[in-house]
Amino acid sequence: MPRTKDEVSRDGGGAATEREEAVTRLRRIPNVGPKMAGELLKLGVTRLEDAAGRDSDEMYHQLCAIDAKRHDPCVRDVFAAVVSYADGGPARPWWEFTPGRKARDKDKGEGRR
Repeated sequence: MPRTKDEVSRDGGGAATEREEAVTRLRRIPNVGPKMAGELLKLGVTRLEDAAGRDSDEMYHQLCAIDAKRHDPCVRDVFAAVVSYADGGPARPWWEFTPGRKARDKDKGEGRR
């Protein structure tokens, strides 16, 4: 039998509450808003520690595969900022990671992405 909203609130709400808690945790990370928190969840990142040591370019390509579409390349820069912060770096705006992404693309011959 479906539970009422009050019942869900009293017992913790299960998966919906877990997702909301994860989104709240992720939104505390610099450069992460509600949309980016949702994208990180798709990649299995539910807390800052989950991003430590990850490859931001791989994360981007995984997200594109999951969603079956090419995301804005700036998403790669946000992932780079999150990973850097998770690895103990200072909080930096995502656009500071754009030159590094463009240099990697040029080295790989990927052109403008």
